Amino acid sequence: QVQLVESGGGLVQVGGPLRLSCLASGLTFSGYTMGWFRQAPGKEREFVAAIIRSGSSTYYSDSVKGRFTISRDNGKNTVYLQMNSLKPEDTAVYYCAADAIGRRPMEASRYDYWGQGTQVTVSS
Repeated sequence: QVQLVESGGGLVQVGGPLRLSCLASGLTFSGYTMGWFRQAPGKEREFVAAIIRSGSSTYYSDSVKGRFTISRDNGKNTVYLQMNSLKPEDTAVYYCAADAIGRRPMEASRYDYWGQGTQVTVSS
């Protein structure tokens, strides 16, 4: 049974950092592109960042580029999202997801497995 478990969410002040983790089990982690998505209240789920199997290529949405960094440790079956210079508009539930094909890493519909999400709240 595949499980993706996010952690690291919480309440942070504007401008502060936060690091999310996603531990995967039940799959061959190194064989999956991993992505982070987020959903704010009343809004659709949106792409945040993705990293290919080897970790050699990454993708970011324009809204987080330069502030967020995605990384992975295939030995620990974990993907990370380092978030810096957080803004109130970053407030959302953050989800990690796994994609076996990885051809369109920015498209949520392409992902096979999803975590339950972790809440990030940026207070001003």
